[in-house]
Amino acid sequence: MLLREDNRLCKLLGTKYPLIQGGMAWVANAELASAVSNAGGLGIIAAAATPPDILEQEIIKAKKLIEPGRPFGLNIMLMSPTANDALEVALRQKVPVVTTGAGSPGKFLERLKPAGTIVIPVVASVTQARRVEKQGADAVIAEGMEAGGHIGELTTMVLTPQISQAVKIPVVCAGGVADGRGVVAAFALGAEGVQVGTRFICCEECTVHMNYKQAVLDARDRSTAITGQSLGHPVRCLRNKLTAEFEKLESENAPASEIEALGTGKLRAAVVNGDVEWGSLMAGQSAAMVNEILPAKKIIADMFAQAEKILAHVGEVKK
Repeated sequence: MLLREDNRLCKLLGTKYPLIQGGMAWVANAELASAVSNAGGLGIIAAAATPPDILEQEIIKAKKLIEPGRPFGLNIMLMSPTANDALEVALRQKVPVVTTGAGSPGKFLERLKPAGTIVIPVVASVTQARRVEKQGADAVIAEGMEAGGHIGELTTMVLTPQISQAVKIPVVCAGGVADGRGVVAAFALGAEGVQVGTRFICCEECTVHMNYKQAVLDARDRSTAITGQSLGHPVRCLRNKLTAEFEKLESENAPASEIEALGTGKLRAAVVNGDVEWGSLMAGQSAAMVNEILPAKKIIADMFAQAEKILAHVGEVKK
């Protein structure tokens, strides 16, 4: 069965399931990463703009929480001012897997690969996928614009099959995957695994403020908005007063500095303080499919059990 240990992504990562948890800034900490890793997926700690000493403490904490033999990873956002610091921490702590996003990972691959680290960049185009494959990436995460946080221009439905055809390394599908139906769709599009972010916001082990979780639970099909398009760094969030103000400033062609200032500290305000009006509630369009808070282990087990049932049903229909 492609959804189990015999698939290439599981063999590469040493996981039970071909699932990577999204590297969500302020959300993906040691508690969440360890819960996902212990449940058979690949838990990820988000480096974001975390000071290196604090990031190192988080990695050490995760190592204590994760069961022996279970892998975990670190997400490095390349446009972050602390990206180089995160690289040094990853090398020092011998983090087994690093995912990268928002930039070209060439120099990071040059440092991490000789150290034996598995490197999986997030890409938003075929050109990026081909480039990082040549640079030595072990796999790629094809992230469609349905995802939360920083996004590209192409949808998961069209991006995943194109990248799957363009590269020989395993492709992980991201953006809009929240249950077993998404897993099956991802494999049908040529992927060999999935990355799931938004669904894990409403995970029992996720430490974000309950207001944030409730906002995800209350989300509907058109509850997200894209901000920052005029800056060249579009971000998908749940609609609130903050996104309305972003839209207002961008429609008025406000200076970039004013628009950027509006977003400063807003993700922390949502995650830590529970500000659902003026905080940045980063979440993907799959938020509309999240309807309860469950342990990571049950979320993952249910997801792949549902996927197998769908595949079994398709097989029966074919007969």
